[in-house]
Amino acid sequence: MNTTHRNTTHPEIVLGTMDFGTRVTADRAFAILDAFVAGGGVWLDTANCYSFWADPSGTGGASERTIGAWLRARPGVRDRVRIATKVRQNPLVPHSWPDSAEGLSAPAVRTGAEESLERLGVDHVDLLWAHAEDRTVPLEETVGAFGELVTKGMALRVGAANHAAWRVERARSLAREQGVEPWTALQLRHSLLQPRPLAPLPESAHRLLTVEDLDLARSEGLSVWSYSSLIWGAYERADKPLPETYDHPGTTRVLAVLREVARELSAAPNQVVLAWLMRQGIDPMVGASRVEHIEQALAASHVRLDDDHLARITEAR
Repeated sequence: MNTTHRNTTHPEIVLGTMDFGTRVTADRAFAILDAFVAGGGVWLDTANCYSFWADPSGTGGASERTIGAWLRARPGVRDRVRIATKVRQNPLVPHSWPDSAEGLSAPAVRTGAEESLERLGVDHVDLLWAHAEDRTVPLEETVGAFGELVTKGMALRVGAANHAAWRVERARSLAREQGVEPWTALQLRHSLLQPRPLAPLPESAHRLLTVEDLDLARSEGLSVWSYSSLIWGAYERADKPLPETYDHPGTTRVLAVLREVARELSAAPNQVVLAWLMRQGIDPMVGASRVEHIEQALAASHVRLDDDHLARITEAR
């Protein structure tokens, strides 16, 4: 996919904190957060459901609680970071997902946001995402609930993760009709490598970035965040093979060019991938389980891809 969208602000690395408090201990999470801020990072991304599948409780909240504890332990750091969280997927009944997922009704959105603020220990988040669609609820109701949170100052901006482009545009139209804050950001799965066209993703809750999403973002001035930007480490780690859906000739071509460009720039393949995403105007999210992971990712901001690099990568894709 040849992506051309440019954000109105300079793209930057976003720290994904999904495993904090579960697979990543609090002490290690604190060290990663400290390194992220020290390296100039600003945005933290979490969700109220993180990570219910790895938590013995069977519910989410561990990531937000860990970030909240870090904020309390680091006086003044709240002024240096921006926090994004999500509502929609948190199980209301332990170990019962998706059957008991909270959804996007107005009461669910309000309660989810209130509980997130309490866990984080803040009076507002800088960006609140609708984590996925909920077509059991009228879109008008969801839009109104998100707009109300902005009016109350509980969220400064709102965005849509894993939503079809037409649903986002419809929601923005409804927000205009209601006179409330519209969704101004998109979050979708995207990376340099792409799965086979039309191949179903094993991660059923994921939605891939499409040309239609980028068209919408370009025409409406929306920011775009990508998750699974590094495909769980598969660009560099032998113990993290690419998922089967990436087994096609295009992958071989792209990886060959990626390695060539990385050698020419004396950069790691991960850094080239992140630099490529940022050249598209996309803010790539990076999960980290060690300090060195986030330090390497932040250094991608200094990797400069020239027009020849971009042309070679585009031709390979």
